[in-house]
Amino acid sequence: MLHLDFHGNIIHPILLWDRETAVLIDTGFPGQIEDLRVAMEKAGVSLDSLKAVILTHQDMDHIGCLPEILQECGNQVKVYAHELDKLYIQGELPLLKDGHLENPPKGRVDYTLIDGQELPFCGGIRVIHTPGHTPGHISLYLKQSKTLVAGDSMYSVKGILGGIHAPTTPDMTAARLSLKKYVNLDIASVVCYHGGLSNKNVHDQLVELIQG
Repeated sequence: MLHLDFHGNIIHPILLWDRETAVLIDTGFPGQIEDLRVAMEKAGVSLDSLKAVILTHQDMDHIGCLPEILQECGNQVKVYAHELDKLYIQGELPLLKDGHLENPPKGRVDYTLIDGQELPFCGGIRVIHTPGHTPGHISLYLKQSKTLVAGDSMYSVKGILGGIHAPTTPDMTAARLSLKKYVNLDIASVVCYHGGLSNKNVHDQLVELIQG
């Protein structure tokens, strides 16, 4: 879990690596490439060893550094995202929440993901389509560590899951249904992009959120 500070707003892209590959889940705000490089190097991984970027969704704080990563790493990096957010990420449609921007970040998506798909990286990553925050929002279940990378489907505060962030979630009905997909997973810890790690009584916390 990386910690990137954008004017006091702390966000948490996820870096995974093994002997074969390094994978980044979400990229931070535009202009944070050097912050990202430093954070990765602190973890012992160089930016040029990156082989895959997985985007949980199209929002600017998640795709912001993608153009800079692609410029620096070229075709060695493959980009993964859900089909319903692909056109926004590629700049073919204006971003749903930042459509007013004259020059939004945009990059390419090499592979589109579907619900239930398993990616072979770092012990296996299961894709969970969790719409609500955006139509193509995905969460990722890291099988080896039983970690749920929740993206913006939830936020957390000091280790406690706070549920859905309503002001940035256009479809609350879909978002609530998405949370239900987590209940049957064996989750030891959750990482929210905003708020970071929650690893105490995760199942009980999720049940409470869903019932609430």
